[in-house]
Amino acid sequence: MSSDLLVDLADGVLRLTIDRPEVFNALSDTLADELAERLEQAGPDDDVGVVVVTGSGSAFCAGADISAVDGGDAIDHFDVSALDRANRIVRAVTMLDKPVVAAVNGVAAGVGCSIALAADLAVVAESATFLLAFTRIGLMPDGGSTATVAASIGRARAMRMALLAEPLTAADALDAGLVGQVVPDTDLADAVDAVVRRVAAGPPLAFAATKKAVNAATLSGLEAALERERSGQTVLLRTADAAEGMRAFSEKRRP
Repeated sequence: MSSDLLVDLADGVLRLTIDRPEVFNALSDTLADELAERLEQAGPDDDVGVVVVTGSGSAFCAGADISAVDGGDAIDHFDVSALDRANRIVRAVTMLDKPVVAAVNGVAAGVGCSIALAADLAVVAESATFLLAFTRIGLMPDGGSTATVAASIGRARAMRMALLAEPLTAADALDAGLVGQVVPDTDLADAVDAVVRRVAAGPPLAFAATKKAVNAATLSGLEAALERERSGQTVLLRTADAAEGMRAFSEKRRP
């Protein structure tokens, strides 16, 4: 297991903190696997009533970790297994029969954005931003974000986020309907605790039924979206555009 995921269970609340602040909580393969596993295990665990996912330091999650990959080897490193890890996390969040709260303390980019938007409730610090940066490196959004973003803010705004890789501030995300609550940075912990207390004290069977019904009504195409993203990304990962995009990212220059 990775030491990069902090796990705390107390009073029915399972807190999962991505703890790689030096790389803005980018997900390594091992960390992604453990996060998915912890979410999956929360389902049958009667001691868990609600799950909180957050990040350490100034970021929620910057996406998959490509910072340590040499540009020339990036395409070989990021194969379909990286997509499968992202999809596993999103499936675990959406299929869990308990509420998942994303405490978005900073930037949520790439698959980090996908995870935050897959959560049932998002409590967001006002300094946070949401970014689908995939096209900047020659790829397409994944982690179900082609479905979750469009379901939340509509096709037009989803296209701008996905095609132009335009970041949304917390305030803009709230106005667009992408998230449900934005608070001052200094109030984030208290706001998350208030939401968690309400959920933990609520009716678990009703919550489970409600989550299932709302997701069925708004994300009925999620599974198909995950498969389309997987298929499209598999092709894109083999293109010269993606190779140059990852090489440019590694070398900190424009592609």
